[in-house]
Amino acid sequence: MYELIAPCHFGLEAVLKREILDLGYEISAVEDGKVTFWGDAEAIAYANVFLRTTERILLKVGEVRAETFEELFQGTKSLPWEEYIPRNGKFWVTKANSIKSKLFSPSDIQSVMKKAMVERMKEKYHQSWFDEDGESYPVRVSFMKDVATIGLDTSGVSLHKRGYRQMTAKAPITETLAAALILLTPWKRDRILVDPFCGSGTFPIEAAMMAANMAPGMNRSFLAEKWGHLVPRKHWYQAVNEAQEMIDLHADTDIQGYDIDPEVVRYARENARLAGVDHMIHFQQRPVCELRHPKKYGFIITNPPYGERLEEKSSLPKLYRELGESFRKLDSWSMYMITAYGDAERYIGKKADKNRKIYNGMMKTYLYQYLGPKPPREKRG
Repeated sequence: MYELIAPCHFGLEAVLKREILDLGYEISAVEDGKVTFWGDAEAIAYANVFLRTTERILLKVGEVRAETFEELFQGTKSLPWEEYIPRNGKFWVTKANSIKSKLFSPSDIQSVMKKAMVERMKEKYHQSWFDEDGESYPVRVSFMKDVATIGLDTSGVSLHKRGYRQMTAKAPITETLAAALILLTPWKRDRILVDPFCGSGTFPIEAAMMAANMAPGMNRSFLAEKWGHLVPRKHWYQAVNEAQEMIDLHADTDIQGYDIDPEVVRYARENARLAGVDHMIHFQQRPVCELRHPKKYGFIITNPPYGERLEEKSSLPKLYRELGESFRKLDSWSMYMITAYGDAERYIGKKADKNRKIYNGMMKTYLYQYLGPKPPREKRG
């Protein structure tokens, strides 16, 4: 059994925890920005293929308490690197971050740890030089209050890169964040979903993939696929085969994405085609003031502009006012809106029922939740 670490956006740990439990794994810790769980070699493949809301899967090698570089060196050297990295493996510390710790220089942490790993492997492999011409074993370390958590990155390219988003509009929301926000809402595939600021289509596409029961990682590759001594190839085949068997492309959906920019709508359509869900989404060039729908109990899930660029700032009051006016006309709908714009509620014209702080990278954003009524239960005959 390994301890596996799944990092996520700050504020969305509960969503990821639920996903991991649904996959059948036991949680060992939930902390700010990450969930740690127990799993075997098969779990490494399944977590990479099936989890929608994590950035990557790290195989935890150990924890080291270090207030000095000497302590970091000795602690890193004491870890069983030879159990993970073969003698021809290419290994380096690809990322180091530090919070409330004495050691905080990423480049110094990286070089001290690399030296310690080399010393350990010299002793264990009885050789003085490593060609490092084999597979890659990137190491990630995060310090919190002088304790370094050290893990091998099994994913490689971040898991938000599903492989479908070839064309992006400005300031796109990541696929993992979009999936987590949808999972925070009570939306299900038999309910309407509209994104009036769809950009490159991330919210509608992630929703359609959920509706089709399509695993997010089934069409991409992972670094640990080449680590045959740790994760046998059969586990990857098994995970992808299982993912393919679960797909239901005939789900009846009403998922719509609008944007005022025709070029952006074209991007969204192409991304949906690459994801294999273009038949499940209706994209249209349409301004937010023309947002309407004949049916009740739908959802608006959206990431409107929030004026990252100065020239956009002046247009925001009108944009949010129009969104508020359109929303008021949609009888019994709910709206979930993530934005960093401080005056959002003021111009929407209504205070949100709930408000949740979420960090999008280093940017503090808020998820404003306007909760509509639940649809009546259908009478069973």
